Order: sequence, then structure tokens, then C-alpha cells
Amino acid sequence: MKIAYFDCFAGASGDMILGALLDAGLTIERLREEISKLQLSHYELDVEKVVKKGIGGSQAHVTIDQDHHHHHHRHLSHIKDIIENSDLDAPIKEKSTEIFVRLAEAEARVHRSSVESVHFHEVGAMDAIIDVVGGVIGLTALGIDKVFCSPLHVGSGTIECAHGTLPVPAPATAELIKGKPVYSTGIKGELLTPTGAAILTTLSSGFGPMPAMTVGHIGYGAGTADPGIPNLLRVAIGEARDDTGDYDVEQTVLIETNIDDMNPQLYDYLIGLLLNEGALDVFLTPVQMKKNRPGTLLSVICLPHAVGKFSDILMQETTTIGLRWRVENRIKARRLIKEIDTIHGPIHIKLAQNNGQIINLTPEYEDCKRVALEKNIPLKNILDDVRSAALKQIHASDGVLKQRHSHK
Repeated sequence: MKIAYFDCFAGASGDMILGALLDAGLTIERLREEISKLQLSHYELDVEKVVKKGIGGSQAHVTIDQDHHHHHHRHLSHIKDIIENSDLDAPIKEKSTEIFVRLAEAEARVHRSSVESVHFHEVGAMDAIIDVVGGVIGLTALGIDKVFCSPLHVGSGTIECAHGTLPVPAPATAELIKGKPVYSTGIKGELLTPTGAAILTTLSSGFGPMPAMTVGHIGYGAGTADPGIPNLLRVAIGEARDDTGDYDVEQTVLIETNIDDMNPQLYDYLIGLLLNEGALDVFLTPVQMKKNRPGTLLSVICLPHAVGKFSDILMQETTTIGLRWRVENRIKARRLIKEIDTIHGPIHIKLAQNNGQIINLTPEYEDCKRVALEKNIPLKNILDDVRSAALKQIHASDGVLKQRHSHK
């Protein structure tokens, strides 16, 4: 499977995405040919080789005849018509339209209006239509099956636009990056534009470290500004290293803090609270801290979009004044949960599988505990009975008991 990984160390914009793809092997001739299917006129599309703080890249230039294209404000319906009435392939039309729908939804939330009444300003101009559709064209032309992305560098400060002075990230960008890992290093200016955010958050299958892959091509797309870092978007293109069998691969976040001054009675309440709020796991590890004081390493595993929520809980509910967090890759077996009939009544079991083979079978603890308390039967006996019943039913069915997937 061919994948592309966008490294957004200096943010991203529509023209930077185009430039990165052109630098990684997309030809300007192919891009122009495909863009022409939009049946637009009075524009020019070029690419220039540039160097940003010692690193070479490609800068895409979309030049619009502003005298001809004087209608800067467009509704979503107008943009959808341009795309739908083009001669582009259906998948390109669908992905491009999906990106603009997300933009319209973000603008509608910001302005407290409906999607239908949203006027596109910067994001609806001719160059943005070319950037969005061109990005989808480029990924398709390069044969990319899946897109992945690093955490998004957003910038800081304020910007001037059609609505006046706005904070960075711009309100529409802030809506688009909800649930995605983002950061700012204090560099002034807008590093992540609404167009760039819309493209990457719509098309990316995951955000975090570079996935396991064999890199074949690297491209750098240049932006127009000159911040304190190289204003480039890097894309790595290559083959995914699919050596994980039938296991599911996902990204999680590990949040950690060392504590040596908290009443240990609070941990019971804290762990329950974190799990009830959706933490994937919570665990405690004894550690030795400064001045040889015994302490506790508190670790919380959660999904990337929940870092803020769990950080707030830890700051409010513990004595810590600082946290560490990092994105990690997780491999997990495919899991099914099935309710089976046993001599103790219906009880759920969890089946873990790989390549169609059952690699683990576990009775649901809470079900078995409930029965043990109700019938005054040793819990270990119930666990054995349920496991035996499950194995018999699986062997009798000559296959895997198919039921709902577990996402725990």
C-alpha cells in the first residue's frame, strides 16, 4: 500500500501541499491537464524551485486575474457545481467536495449561521479551489492509497483578513482541527491556514509519528512567508510496511506524571474517574524521586483527541503541577464480544483474533462476578465453566463466533 506522510513542522497551506506533491514527483503538466477539467479560465498555474533557510523545495504559484474573477464570495453550492460539472474522475470530485463541505461547516459554526448561507472568503477564492482540487489530483496521480499526518503546527499571534484582525489559529482553522493533535512554538503568524487544515484533516487517516514505511520520495512545498523556521511542508511517499498481520494499528497518547506528595487514598477515586471519562488504561508504578523520596508514576493511556481533557483532570484532581505526554503506536488484536449461554445463564465473552484464528478467549469479569455473588459460587469456578462453554460452542460452529467489535 502506497502512503504519504505530511510532516507539518512549519504548518500547512493549500499551495504548500501542492508544492510538496510537485516536489515529490507530480509533474506540472499533469497537474495543469487535470485542473483544466474544472473548465475555469483566467488563471495561471506554475511551479518555482526555491530555497528556504538552506532547504530546497518547490513553490506552487496560482495567479488569478482578479479583474475577471471579481466575485470573491461564493456559496458552497457554487463551488460544488464547479466541481460536479467538471470532467474530473468521480473519486476526485467526491474528495474535493468533502473538503469544501468541511470548510463550510466550520465557517457556519464560527459565524453561527447555516452551511447554505456561508460566504466563502479567502477559502472560496479561485486559488483555493485550485489548491483543494489540485491537492486531491496530486495524491491520486501519485497513486497514494492512504494519507497520514504529523501533529499540526499552528503558529501564534493575529492575522488580518476579510473579517478584520483574527487570532491564530483562525476561527475556521480552530474548528477544523478539533480532535487532532496540534501545537504552537510561539512563532508569530499563521502557519496553518483553513485550506491546509481542511485538506489534511479530511484526507488523513491518522495523526502522529511517521508510520512504518519504506520511503521512496521526499518533497518539500514552500510557503510565501518567511517565519523563523524553514517555511516548508515535507511529504514522504513510500510503501507501508505491513508486517503487523491482521492486527489493528492505531495511535494513542501516554500521559505521565510523578507524584510524591498526594494522599494515596485519592488514587482509587482518581482511577475510577479517569476510566469513566474514557481512558483506555490507567496504572501506577512505584518510583524513587529526588531527595530519595518514594513516589508514584501515574500513567494514563487515551486517544489523541482527549489529551486536553485528561490533562485537565490530572491537574485538578492530583497534586501535580506538570505532565508529560507523547504519541505512541499501538497494535491490538481484533476483538469480538459475544453473549453465550452457560449453566450460569447468559454471560459475555471476549474473543481476540488474528488472521481468523482465536488467540485468546476471556469471560467478561463483571458478568462472572455478578453471578458469583448472586449464587454464592466461587468466582474461579464460574470463569472455568464459561471458558469451557465458549470453547465447546466455537468448536461446534466450526468457526469464529461473529458478533459486535470491541474498541476497548
